[in-house]
Amino acid sequence: MAKSNLILFLSFIIFMSCNASHLNDQSVKDIKEITLSQSSLKGAVTEGKIETAIVGGGCFWCTEAQYLALEGVKTVVSGYAGGTVKNPTYDEVCSGKTGHAEVIKIEYNAEVISYEEILQAFFVAHDPTQLNRQGADVGTQYRSTIMPLNEKQKTAAVAIIKELNNKEVFSHPVVTTVEDLDTFYAAEDYHQNYYKRNGGSNPYCTRVVGPKVEKFKKVFKDKLKKN
Repeated sequence: MAKSNLILFLSFIIFMSCNASHLNDQSVKDIKEITLSQSSLKGAVTEGKIETAIVGGGCFWCTEAQYLALEGVKTVVSGYAGGTVKNPTYDEVCSGKTGHAEVIKIEYNAEVISYEEILQAFFVAHDPTQLNRQGADVGTQYRSTIMPLNEKQKTAAVAIIKELNNKEVFSHPVVTTVEDLDTFYAAEDYHQNYYKRNGGSNPYCTRVVGPKVEKFKKVFKDKLKKN
């Protein structure tokens, strides 16, 4: 095996090991059973309206594909937020010098899926215990973050992180940040719906995104779109 291929293979194995370590059957059960209605979630959304949530959980190719599978999710836009440079490009964000995180903007029908369920899905979709990385993807651009759009969402985000840590749902503390949103910048067109368009040809999609999406679908099999 060529040195470059060996490095790629080892990086992939490390990534998959890190990605799988944060979840077991009990963790999934605990996440899905956490409810915030008695503390802070109540009123975070208005039923019957199309609501918006912004989260970042590593590479947005992964999280975009996962959320698009959920019933009630209308659109998912990959983008950048949380940085200091206006209109950043993908290359600039990947440098780690702009301060942006790779995030997704989710528009969803609150009558079908609640903000609570959006947050539950978030903590299944990625490993929230890894600081400024997701497996082999390293840097602040891959940080675990929730960017609330109002005070009620912010309160809910802080509460669920506290609940996860208090119950020790994961083997390590949740390091997800809750950041005030400044500006959301949509990523370049070629990033949008990336997995659906490139899943069969891109090695990262077949080796990393695909397995994560399939695992996610098994966890939320009762919440998936019918077609």
